[in-house]
Amino acid sequence: QVQLVESGGGFVQAGGSLGLSCAASGSIFGSNAMGWYRQVPGKERELVAVITSGGRTNYADSVKGRFTISLDNAKNTVYLQMNSLKPEDTAVYYCHANIRVTIFGRGRDYWGKGTLVTVSS
Repeated sequence: QVQLVESGGGFVQAGGSLGLSCAASGSIFGSNAMGWYRQVPGKERELVAVITSGGRTNYADSVKGRFTISLDNAKNTVYLQMNSLKPEDTAVYYCHANIRVTIFGRGRDYWGKGTLVTVSS
């Protein structure tokens, strides 16, 4: 019943910046965590950044210092600000959320359809 809608993917030159946004809609009691994953051909999907409802963040080593994740709990929206982009950041970026749809329910995983980020050299 929950949908994640991503926006902000596109083309950017190396060294540039790009911002991603993901809004969760539907029947939502609360989110435990929201984050971003990415995947390229030949590699497993990897965690880029995650943020809990309490504000704790975790980043992949490869993006630390360059990417910033933030969460608007009221809007159930997660953002990823990507700075100093490198060609190796090129990937399909997927929004992920662990969301409780009822007060008694456990958190369930939801995924966006993905948005392509291409960083040119």
